[in-house]
This record gives sequence, structure tokens and C-alpha cells, in this order.
Amino acid sequence: MSEPARTVHSWEMSLDRAAFLRLLPAAMDQAEFHREETPDGGAVLVHREAGRGWRIRLAPLPPLRLGAVTLDRLRVDLDLEGYAPEEADGLVDRFLLHFQRGGG
Repeated sequence: MSEPARTVHSWEMSLDRAAFLRLLPAAMDQAEFHREETPDGGAVLVHREAGRGWRIRLAPLPPLRLGAVTLDRLRVDLDLEGYAPEEADGLVDRFLLHFQRGGG
């Protein structure tokens, strides 16, 4: 296994804050976290355990307008610290899987 490192990932997600917070526990394997509100209407979510952890920063973005449809959007920054690269990759894969949406 490789040495632990720090990795940062960023995405723009088309969902509202309430939906993100509802999906987050399953995405992060039910890990407990501390939530702090930010003045811009976003939040910082922090989990620390056994010398490693993650920090998620949510920041509201202007809505996406597609004709008559308006989609809420968030900027999501996921900062992982202390995870071996293989563990970090697995955690990011799990996170993204829980936020995927299908269309058809």
C-alpha cells in the first residue's frame, strides 16, 4: 500500500444543498461529521478519525437554466487527508456513485 497523501477534488453538481446532505451519509459510509454553516449559504463538513479524514466545502452556484427548467447547483470541494492513494480512489469512487443521476 502506498503512503498516505492529501488529495483535493472539485465538482459542480446540479442538486440543492438539502439533497446533497440527504445523500452524503451513504456516500461516505455513514461516517460521522461536523457541519459548520458558511456566510454564503454553503457549509463545511468535516470528518476526522485515526489521523486521517475528509473535509467537504459546499458553495452555492447560480442556478442552471435550460429553457423552462431551472437546476440548483453547488460547487463541491472534497479534501482527503491521510488516506493511501488506493483508499482515496475508492472513497472518491463511492462518493461519486452516490451522486450520479440517470436520465433517459
